[in-house]
Amino acid sequence: MTESAPVPESMTAIVIDEPGPATALRAATVPVPPTYIGEVLVKVAAASVNPIDTKIRSGVSPTSKALDYPAVLGHDFSGTIARAPYEAHPLSDGTEVYGMTRLPRYSGSHAEYVSAPTLCVAPKPQTLSHVEAASAPLAALTAWGAVVDVARAHHGQRILIHAGAGGVGQFAVQFARFFGAEVISTASEDNLEFVRSLGASTVIDYRATRFDDELSDVDVVIDLIGNVSDDTGSRSLRVLRNGGLYINVPTGSFPTMADEADSAGVRATRFTLTPSGEVLAKITRLIDQGEVRVHIDKTFDLMDAADAHAAVETGHTRGKVVLTLATS
Repeated sequence: MTESAPVPESMTAIVIDEPGPATALRAATVPVPPTYIGEVLVKVAAASVNPIDTKIRSGVSPTSKALDYPAVLGHDFSGTIARAPYEAHPLSDGTEVYGMTRLPRYSGSHAEYVSAPTLCVAPKPQTLSHVEAASAPLAALTAWGAVVDVARAHHGQRILIHAGAGGVGQFAVQFARFFGAEVISTASEDNLEFVRSLGASTVIDYRATRFDDELSDVDVVIDLIGNVSDDTGSRSLRVLRNGGLYINVPTGSFPTMADEADSAGVRATRFTLTPSGEVLAKITRLIDQGEVRVHIDKTFDLMDAADAHAAVETGHTRGKVVLTLATS
């Protein structure tokens, strides 16, 4: 832990003036965000770009309508506490942390500084660099919520996880494996061995094989795709055992889920992330113990945020895309 430098009044951030394509992102000088009771200010060393960030930027997400423009996007980050809630707080000035903030209530993390509730922040894993740590919070917390809190992964359970090579998928596969479930996953041919290395016992090349032709009597499906691609959600219901559980993660990706699940005789629920520093601390322990690892697909300088968004929008990244700050 080191003493933090004085906090300036303004900072460099990547902003949008209105929803639009990746090229709408621009660098700007904006005020450093304030902090209030129960919040910390973090000097950002790295911040990841998630699919939700591209959806907000493009106007697809309802969050776009609630933003104050020009808006700073970005959810998760890794960095150093620049302003603690009070002198003796456990997250004191100079502490290396990682976590996430929530748009639109807070300004985003694609900036030199970000403010966040202490309940959404935890000390950074000692075994990870800031770039690696920045890739984890949103994706890992989403995976934990779906796998541990909702699916209640355990020995003897068969769990199918779609898109196992993606940002959330890489953590979902590892968590399900850690808690003893038999993990089945879908991925592209290039990612089959990668997903096996994460702990999946069976990985299906979704381009070459229809997973619903190969699988049956699955206990849980964690769907990170939905019906936006090849009716993945509807087809997933067919592979579940009677009374099995389908968990849909991407918001708005399967509007007819409830009716279709009822007709198929299975249970279904949507999942929405609730950030938790307490859960993040549990994930930290698994990372530092070597039980869970992170994978970075690409890194970009903060000034190249448009290229990072474009990379995420291909839908074919392995692991996460991360922005780095040269001044950190």
